[in-house]
Amino acid sequence: MKLKKFIHWTVLVPLLSAAFYLLGFLNNTPLTNIIGALLLFSSVMAAVHHAEVIAHKVGEPYGTVILAICITILEVGLIISFMLSGSEGALTYARDTVFAAVMIILNGILGICIWVGSRKYKEQFFIANSATTYLVSLVAILVLTLILPNYTSTKHGPFYSNPQLVFVSLACLTIYGTFLMFQNVRHRNYFVTEKEDKTPHEADPPSVRKALTSLFLLIICLAVVIFMAKGLSPVIEGFVESIGAPHELVGVIIAFVVLLPEGLAAIRAARNNQIQSSINLSLGSALASVGLTIPTVSVVCIIYDIPFVLGLGMKSIILLALSVFIVMLSLSRGKTNHLYGTVLLVNLAAYIFTVIVP
Repeated sequence: MKLKKFIHWTVLVPLLSAAFYLLGFLNNTPLTNIIGALLLFSSVMAAVHHAEVIAHKVGEPYGTVILAICITILEVGLIISFMLSGSEGALTYARDTVFAAVMIILNGILGICIWVGSRKYKEQFFIANSATTYLVSLVAILVLTLILPNYTSTKHGPFYSNPQLVFVSLACLTIYGTFLMFQNVRHRNYFVTEKEDKTPHEADPPSVRKALTSLFLLIICLAVVIFMAKGLSPVIEGFVESIGAPHELVGVIIAFVVLLPEGLAAIRAARNNQIQSSINLSLGSALASVGLTIPTVSVVCIIYDIPFVLGLGMKSIILLALSVFIVMLSLSRGKTNHLYGTVLLVNLAAYIFTVIVP
């Protein structure tokens, strides 16, 4: 019974994935590529699980920071792996992935949470100040990273020069760091409802041994994800080309893989009538995805002299502006209904459709 309890899938997956990669099975046959993709996806979910165990052990505000850093490492690892492939879309993978993550979170994860919760409870209530705080920080970072590069003149095209990348990275980190202080120290009451505050719904913190085991397995998961993503990048790019889709779809796939665990957690919270937790998870992931990923990718690209595009095209800017505007209206009153969720999901469908059929 103890053995069955110990050998959990989150323990087996990283060990199997590491063995699969080190023994050279990856890219041998189409079947091994499919197995490798499944192990990659499972390793992402296992990594997030172990990060949550560690975060639960250390408590807030450090737990939030650990989760954000874990998601960032996963996202950056996948992005850099695909950028180093040298394919035609390598220049835009960072931009496409971050943009896809924001669109999936704002329209998909948040839309499903609002729709599911509202269909079950008709209306769900949350603290409007929390949504405003998230969106103020997120909009500023989005404009600095994805829109402003189109209008600078030091470097031609939708690029930033190295000094501009350094400045924008520091600006993102300043906004994100200030937000963390605001969320976890000065105005924690904006992000925790009375019901959630008075009714503990978390289990006891894990033991030191379990936390250290999760730390070891987390490191294995992160390494496996990065190396297997590098090995599978030609396969995924080939699949996208084979169906005649633009390279932007690769960014959507990367974002989907990274965001799925947090998305499922947010949807579960909405079904349990904890829409405030859903908003915290959704908008918090969006903020970390841009506010931490862009600076990290920028540092790597500056050190290794890797060029990359940041500025969005006009079609993407319109879709992004529409999404942010509708989310702002949907979260302005402190309560939800299923119409808001439906509109957001239609926006997501429009985004994915225009990626596949530009």
